[in-house]
Amino acid sequence: MSTPQSPMPQAAPNWQATPGSAFPAYTSPIPVVRTHLGHALASEWTKIRSVRSTMWTLGVYVLIVIGIGLLAGAVVVNSSSDVSSDTHPLELGFFGLLLGSICVITLGVLTTASEYGTGMIRTTMTACPSRRRVLAAKAIVFFLVAFTVTLVSATLVAFAQVAMLSGRGARQPSGGEWFKATVGVSLYLALLGLLSLVIGSVLRHSAGAITIMIGVVLAPLVMALFMAAQSLGAVRKALVEYSIPNQLNVFYSNSLIDSGPSGWDPLWIILGVTAVAFAGAWVLLEKRDV
Repeated sequence: MSTPQSPMPQAAPNWQATPGSAFPAYTSPIPVVRTHLGHALASEWTKIRSVRSTMWTLGVYVLIVIGIGLLAGAVVVNSSSDVSSDTHPLELGFFGLLLGSICVITLGVLTTASEYGTGMIRTTMTACPSRRRVLAAKAIVFFLVAFTVTLVSATLVAFAQVAMLSGRGARQPSGGEWFKATVGVSLYLALLGLLSLVIGSVLRHSAGAITIMIGVVLAPLVMALFMAAQSLGAVRKALVEYSIPNQLNVFYSNSLIDSGPSGWDPLWIILGVTAVAFAGAWVLLEKRDV
């Protein structure tokens, strides 16, 4: 008959007397690790890839960008006449990205505002008391995810459209046009989503932040359509020039109006607006209660 084995000895607390004190101080056997930005990034990456809303939102986004992009190319290919030799074959990707921007906005808002709605933000801030580090980690993880998904989708659509229109008389895009229609537009949409993330952090309300951001995208162009008075001509022109759809179209060298931003101007505009909003959210985060 075998004798029962004794359990493994547990690590005993280390009681050490503090100099000048009659009572010993407690030293935990659990190692204490000083947290840093890498831990916050790992936490935010775990959250964004494990939440079902991320997969659904990104899945619909990819489906819209690729589906509408291929559909636009198929419509042109099946048209009765050849396209103009000046036609930019990559510009057909604009339609899918414009509609898909709503998905990027939604995911950006949910990355921050949803935690306030569920109360999960208390757990997040307890695990990482540095609020600014949390916001920075959310921004970095979301920007990389949005940029990567947009770049892959936009590139696939671009290759498909060039292949479909190569025999219809459209010109071959240059290297600079390829870069703007893939990397440039991906940076722009990732920054637009990052701006939505910041607005979600400021408002702490998902529905309100999504509504405001969709209004930012669509309202200027809609308002310009109803400004028929000549006295409002300058305002109407400015609304069209700096509307999100027009700035997005600039990356395809196909602006809705002859004046306004051109080249890489839309990227610098959205970068400046996002930086200002991020600075405001950075300040408010420290002044508010969780």
